Amino acid sequence: MISLLRDGEVTTADLIDASLQRMDQVEPHVNAVVTRCPDRARAMPAAHDNLLAGLPIGIKDLTAVEGVRTTLGTRGMADHVPSVSDPLVARLEERGGVVLGKTNTPELGAGANTFNAVFGATRNPWDIRMNAAGSSGGAAVSLATGELWLSHGSDFGGSLRSPANYCGIVGLRPSPGIAGGSSAHLGFTTGGVEGPMARDVLDCALFLDAMAGFDPIWPISFPAPDTPYLETAKRDAGSIRIAYTPDFNGFAAVTTEIDDVLRGALERLRLPSVTVEEHCPHLPRLDETFRALRCLSFLGSYQVTPDSISMHYKDTIKGNLADAHAMSFDDYVQAERDRATIYNSMAMFFKTHDVLACPVNGLAPLPVEIEFPTEVAGRPMRDYIDWLQFAFLATVAGLPALSLPVGFTRSGMPVGLQLIGPPRGEARLLQVAHTLEQALNLPVTLIDPIVR
Repeated sequence: MISLLRDGEVTTADLIDASLQRMDQVEPHVNAVVTRCPDRARAMPAAHDNLLAGLPIGIKDLTAVEGVRTTLGTRGMADHVPSVSDPLVARLEERGGVVLGKTNTPELGAGANTFNAVFGATRNPWDIRMNAAGSSGGAAVSLATGELWLSHGSDFGGSLRSPANYCGIVGLRPSPGIAGGSSAHLGFTTGGVEGPMARDVLDCALFLDAMAGFDPIWPISFPAPDTPYLETAKRDAGSIRIAYTPDFNGFAAVTTEIDDVLRGALERLRLPSVTVEEHCPHLPRLDETFRALRCLSFLGSYQVTPDSISMHYKDTIKGNLADAHAMSFDDYVQAERDRATIYNSMAMFFKTHDVLACPVNGLAPLPVEIEFPTEVAGRPMRDYIDWLQFAFLATVAGLPALSLPVGFTRSGMPVGLQLIGPPRGEARLLQVAHTLEQALNLPVTLIDPIVR
């Protein structure tokens, strides 16, 4: 589509019209793009010579877009219209992206089921009775249904990966600093990152190229690679060494159904250039470390949030804040030591492997009315964080991680394989993912919302 834009065979206006028409068709069923801004999009200057060439994109409703309602999914900000765009949005627009809408998110991005008191629930287009995960659920659905070509998301506890898994698209959590940074008042934190979502790996690489690059506005900003991610992803990956773990040494729960789908996909990848073994590095105190980092992030944001906003928070967020207040300084220091131990274990692992493969989520989507599962594979879940344990490692160790569609459940719901790459290893991770995507040869599907 970008080639067609550059050649003048289609215009941005054509694509805006097509996108809006598709939204009209599917939004009543899925509720993914909750705020549209067509007038603003049409007023954007021509950008054919830039990377995205005037392609319409979506921005998650946690991220400010100048002049466009940005609610963070919370009642206290239901009418908020920012006067300045987030720096990453400004970068995407400078590089030819045309923001056409804001995609739905759970309140403050907290919770892996996309619903909030402002816009309601987003539904999974593969079965609209089911949830689309979160927190970038609206973004994933907008891609799966063909409402947008590329859609932006963010991730602390799997929010780029879980929705991609449940909706059959590709979501990449980059290393911290690759695609912008954290919020202005928590600029040195590395738990929450922004990143790209797309329908296939090469589109995801292209979108990451549009996001990447050093900017001193972000304290941990990291330079873009000399060779664009898209170009590297297209190259021959050579020998690929994969380690698969179904449960992180018993740490995370997974159903037999999900494990079977993933093992079946890996079995089909037993090519001369690909080796697969079952192995997992030592990951001590992963749960305690992730929870401490998350508490620190919540408390850091809450301290600068007016009461007029925080008074509306849902019970699970209030519980997160209570957990944060209950932690001690010693707890946070211990988490930093544990984090270093986990990182060092992974660094040793990547001396002999290219990626660590594992589930994205341990079970298939649940009905949209269920906020989170109370058990997975017979193991009780203490809270809504427990069922996201497969997301913890990449966040704690600051590693890039990608959800790649690899198959379907017996009921026809998509299943993704999580691929975790080496530190600052986005290029190699995308290259490996593209090779596996080609080998599996799954069709890229635009789904009309259905009930199975």
